[in-house]
Amino acid sequence: MSETLIKFREAILAYDAKAATELAAKAIGEGEDPLNIADVGIEVLKQIGDSFGRGDAWLPDLIGASDTITKAMSLIETELKLRGKKRRTLGTIVIGTVYGDIHNIGKDMLATLAAAEGFEVVDLGVDVKRETFMGAIREHEPDILAMSALLTTTAPEQGKVIRMLKDEGFRDKLKVVVGGGAITSEFARSIGADGYEPTAPMGVKLLKSIMGKGE
Repeated sequence: MSETLIKFREAILAYDAKAATELAAKAIGEGEDPLNIADVGIEVLKQIGDSFGRGDAWLPDLIGASDTITKAMSLIETELKLRGKKRRTLGTIVIGTVYGDIHNIGKDMLATLAAAEGFEVVDLGVDVKRETFMGAIREHEPDILAMSALLTTTAPEQGKVIRMLKDEGFRDKLKVVVGGGAITSEFARSIGADGYEPTAPMGVKLLKSIMGKGE
């Protein structure tokens, strides 16, 4: 591993987004394959995700590393497109907290852990309208749609998104998983979701199982 990539790795571990992005740009300028740079970033994210799973790291560690690699990865993805290359992934996930709900912790945890496992994650954030979910699905053609809802008042929005998928002819083109404090397995079945798990680590196992990568 080059000295620049070593420093890039250290910047991610220090949650220094500015340094990580600058070092990614420097590595590209030195002729490093952007796929190799991306692999280093994902490896570090997986290392922190595994530590979190063992109880050796905390949520701020997970989110800090995720924010750092996300900013650097934007530059890397742009370079990949310029070179006509694509990063190897387990699949593409569109994820968001449904309209009317601004809670993000569970959603962020799942997005980070999924990225660490090798998924391409399109995070729409919180308070996501049905039309925004549909727009992202049309643009990114994901394998999985993941929706979160913490409140009992916003949980029905997940069912409304699924109904829109059916109306627009997209329901059979992807799997839908749901989660959040307001969701139960019974509720997930009632709205026609393909899966539900109560925690982010279990959610990642579900995502991998859907893609045929279960352990």
